[in-house]
Amino acid sequence: MTTLLKRSTLYLDPAVHQALRLKALETSRSMSDIINEALRGILLEDAEDLAAFDERADEPLISYEQMVKRLKKDGRI
Repeated sequence: MTTLLKRSTLYLDPAVHQALRLKALETSRSMSDIINEALRGILLEDAEDLAAFDERADEPLISYEQMVKRLKKDGRI
């Protein structure tokens, strides 16, 4: 199975580029592989957050004060 790749131009902060280059050398991976893995993680986290919002959409809203009281009652603050 061949994966089709898309080419993109990225402009990185010089310090980030240097750290990425060193990480690629240390791990024997390409800079593209490291960037793709990082972006997948970020996008997955966003998708999980959106799914959580959708799951809770029908929950009743409570005020800030009610939330603080609930957190105090539960010993969280």
